[in-house]
Amino acid sequence: MHNYFDSYVALAALVIAGGGIVGGGLAANRMLRPHRPTVEKLTTYECGVDPVGDGWAHSYIRYYVFAYLYVVFAVDAVFLFPWATVFSAPGYGATTLGEMFVFLGFLAVGLLYAGRKGVLSWL
Repeated sequence: MHNYFDSYVALAALVIAGGGIVGGGLAANRMLRPHRPTVEKLTTYECGVDPVGDGWAHSYIRYYVFAYLYVVFAVDAVFLFPWATVFSAPGYGATTLGEMFVFLGFLAVGLLYAGRKGVLSWL
């Protein structure tokens, strides 16, 4: 008869074996590679161009808001495809149509909020 914790022992053995393989590969890489640091090798690399200015760069919060709005509309597109397939099924037309109007209402409120905050002023 198997004990409840036998499966955890097998899992722990697999995790230890996997960690050993990865750690062994990293250790072998460290022992076999050449290590000759120079000043040029230790400088910051920016696409083949010498670095200019400070290492810290300012990024506007607006870019994150654009990414968030993209995610919102991507979720909208993901929700529309299954809705279109269920909408044609008999007996589900009115229910799915109501659900879609509720979803589009939430989406419209989010878009209206973004517009009122001036996020969409770049359009």
